[in-house]
Amino acid sequence: MASIPLPTINRPLRIGTRASPLALAQANMAAAALIAAHGIAQDVLEIVPMTATGDKIQDRALAEVGGKALWTRELDAALDAGIIDIAVHSLKDVETVRDARFALGAMLERADPRDRLVVRDGVSAGTIADLPTGARLGTSSPRRAAQVKRLRPDLETCLLRGNVATRLAKLAAGDVDATLLAAAGLDRLGMHEIGTVQRVESLLPAASQGAIGIECRAEDGVTLALLAAIDHDRTHRAVAAERAFLAGVGGDCRSPVAAHAQFQADGGLRLDAQLFSADGADCVAGYAVLVDDDTAGDLARRLLSEAPAAVRSLFTA
Repeated sequence: MASIPLPTINRPLRIGTRASPLALAQANMAAAALIAAHGIAQDVLEIVPMTATGDKIQDRALAEVGGKALWTRELDAALDAGIIDIAVHSLKDVETVRDARFALGAMLERADPRDRLVVRDGVSAGTIADLPTGARLGTSSPRRAAQVKRLRPDLETCLLRGNVATRLAKLAAGDVDATLLAAAGLDRLGMHEIGTVQRVESLLPAASQGAIGIECRAEDGVTLALLAAIDHDRTHRAVAAERAFLAGVGGDCRSPVAAHAQFQADGGLRLDAQLFSADGADCVAGYAVLVDDDTAGDLARRLLSEAPAAVRSLFTA
């Protein structure tokens, strides 16, 4: 693909990101992709880290204090004001319905979407089923909490917030016996040996897990063209289906919902999804092979119609 001129020639392209180690690693991945695609020099790109509101609040669940917007608020404001040119996000943390001022110009190739079970010293377990009776599993995810309780009602789930290093430190200190972390995040931090990967069949991932999204201003055609060169089509199609399902059920950070799309050997795109009650006791699950843009929405409507009241009440569609 031919190189596309940068938006300006008198200053770098400014890449906005949260300031956490994982977010910075992902911003550097986006920068490397742009360099490889367009043959530009490193100094033409500038990474602009920002502390998100969600990073400042560690003692409460996001649902109590503003939801996923706490991860995007500062980057959105900077992008809208022209302080940055693009914003790099973990798409799992981005609201399903976004402001029309912004466009999702690219997704990098998805990393491992699965969860890993990480246990403290003294606990031997490779799966949720292996954990000792009454073990404490820390998580901030309603999905993971519901899935764990469904698999093991005897386990205690408790709030565990913070970046990867903070969570691992709390685990090492004995605050909890185990936690679940995204395999993609651990790999991007070079922590390849930490934890045990869980099968998708046991713990279906969150919508967008493992995907990096890059946004710019919707009217910025030059930057959109730059980003188009690094967009991974199969990732974009799969993640778009997951996010369409999430929109279809009205899922937010309070909703225990899992959705994962993957391409089959015949080229078809299969979307698996699950909706849970908060305690995991009730669940409805299903799948669809996507044939058009409405299929994910059709699956959402079907699962909601089949869901028990304890599940349906947690979704707004």
